[in-house]
Amino acid sequence: MKFIGLLLLFCCLVGVLKAQPTQPAKPEPRPAPLQLGKNDTIPVYLTIDSGKLMPWIVTPDVIITDTRIFKSAADRDAFRRLRYNVLKVLPYASFAGKRYRKLQRDLAVTPDKRQQKVLITQCETEIKDLFNKEIKELTISQGDILIKLIDRETGNTSYDMVKDMKGGFKAFVYQSVARLFGHDLKDTYDPDEQRDIEAILRQAGYHPSDD
Repeated sequence: MKFIGLLLLFCCLVGVLKAQPTQPAKPEPRPAPLQLGKNDTIPVYLTIDSGKLMPWIVTPDVIITDTRIFKSAADRDAFRRLRYNVLKVLPYASFAGKRYRKLQRDLAVTPDKRQQKVLITQCETEIKDLFNKEIKELTISQGDILIKLIDRETGNTSYDMVKDMKGGFKAFVYQSVARLFGHDLKDTYDPDEQRDIEAILRQAGYHPSDD
């Protein structure tokens, strides 16, 4: 009987607690009216923090890097040469990536095969003009870096790009000629293997664009 009595008492207490009206949540204190000074001319987003208006500003990412310490002067000089070569060929890789992406977009909206050949020829002419003016003066080391950066920029090796535009036979011919000059159009870019190049690109603030 004592158990039944305790059970009834518990049920009554629960009923009383449920019957009590819930207290409404306290409204968040309203911030004081915003007062602008004579120099407050730059609009920014605002947010409320503990009843106060606070500016909400999105800042760009900050890249923190260590100061590199080289084992020897020769290592430091080699890195400086690499940095010079990377920055020298970077504009060409960027141009190749943008022009290749533009060609792919144009081909995607051009069903006519003859017009597609015209677009490919135009792209090839632009690249050849750039080669005849500047790229042919690159050293072998700079050419190797350019081939790797093109793969980084486009996600395709130089060999695959030639094959897509001109066919397998042309790609084979270009690859054979490149081999004579110590290059391999099938070279790919691996950021883990090319850590120095990747570090140089990041320090320069370069990222492949989607243009």
